Amino acid sequence: MTHDHARTLEPVLLGDDLRVPPIGLGAMGMSAYYGPSDEAESIATLRHAVDTGVNFIDTAEAYGPFENEKLIARALGSRRDQVILATKASAETDDDGTVHGRNGTPEYLRKAAHWSLQHLGTDHIDLYYLHRVDPDVPIEESVGAMAELVAEGKVRHIGLSEASAPTIRRAHAVHPLAAVQSEFSLFARDVLHNEELATMRELGIGLVAFSPLGRGVLTDSVTSLDDLADDDARRTLPRFQPEAFAANRRLVERVAAIARRHGASLAQIALAWVIAEGAVPIPGMRRRSRVDENLGAASVELSQAERLELAAALPAAEVVGTRDHAAVAAGTDR
Repeated sequence: MTHDHARTLEPVLLGDDLRVPPIGLGAMGMSAYYGPSDEAESIATLRHAVDTGVNFIDTAEAYGPFENEKLIARALGSRRDQVILATKASAETDDDGTVHGRNGTPEYLRKAAHWSLQHLGTDHIDLYYLHRVDPDVPIEESVGAMAELVAEGKVRHIGLSEASAPTIRRAHAVHPLAAVQSEFSLFARDVLHNEELATMRELGIGLVAFSPLGRGVLTDSVTSLDDLADDDARRTLPRFQPEAFAANRRLVERVAAIARRHGASLAQIALAWVIAEGAVPIPGMRRRSRVDENLGAASVELSQAERLELAAALPAAEVVGTRDHAAVAAGTDR
């Protein structure tokens, strides 16, 4: 493994012509799910990320709901054109913030896009995802509505989040997908085994990896359940139950040992693995120091042997607990 901190953030191509930095910023935790956050530091973090070239910002209507999009608008202000904004829809949400569940109907997606444009304070969304596939609406109808938003100039590129290989193929036939977003990390490698990544590569679709740090476990910031706030949603997840967490932390220690050997932090080596596997990670960041640390992963180069060593250090068969409450069966939509 080599480090070249002078190396620039060389753009990565998603789809045919959407260029993004090799690392993006997941903004969800600034507004939802992960306990209290400091708004002033969140805004400073977003601005610092743009300053350092991490200008691929990921949000969704569901985060808050709406509050995360509004926070990003406040943070960016006149700098909108310096940012590649990605947001998502299909978690049906009323204007007052009441959430009902999945809705992939064309009518709802148009309404959701209208609200997201308002909340983000912009006239276009760079990458618009269907947040989850609605099992009651043919994917062709949902993607057809998103294609109309592209034709109207309100959306530049479209994608799916957590979709199966057959669904990706059907969606792409309606309108080219720039990206599919899925959980992908040393802890979560479903996309490698469910033909999803192979399908994306065949069709020229990029993979954007959410939770690339195992929801914080592949960092030095979550070494104990005591590190989580009482209202942190991670406390409810199978992998964050006491026995599972302890077992998984023992696996993480193997990765940390490899990181130390190569002079990288745990987060940097974990992100470098995701990048080396061909994905664009969007780790959650709520502090400027995390931007600087994670950015260092872009200058960590892993050989094929090192990639295999990391994967072997954290074998999927030894991970305790499913990644969320809905254990995903191969070939089904999340």
